[in-house]
Amino acid sequence: MRYTCGRLESRYQYSSQIVYNNFPWPEQPTAKQRETIDEKAQKVLDARQQFPAATLAELYDPLAMPLAVAKAHAELDRAVDLCYRPEKFDTDRQRVEYLFALYEKLTAPLLPVTKSRRSKK
Repeated sequence: MRYTCGRLESRYQYSSQIVYNNFPWPEQPTAKQRETIDEKAQKVLDARQQFPAATLAELYDPLAMPLAVAKAHAELDRAVDLCYRPEKFDTDRQRVEYLFALYEKLTAPLLPVTKSRRSKK
């Protein structure tokens, strides 16, 4: 999200046209992987319900995020990562580079082939 959405001042600006539509889903997740993601996503929702008075801003404040919510998201992130490859992504940069390479691979057939133009003298 940090790499594909816009910003308004210092805040992120979400748009269905530029944030998640650019996110390539794994090519062939197994039924078990999808089931695991469903379970982990439900755990995120369950963890958030433990704090009914908290706003989303409070739940996702990097300095005050409840441990249960952070842990549930970490488990979901790992389950999604495993759909892409069995090796762990060591950094966010490594994950983003992998996703951009996959996006490029998926969109390359959609781009027209252009011939280089030579200037006539």
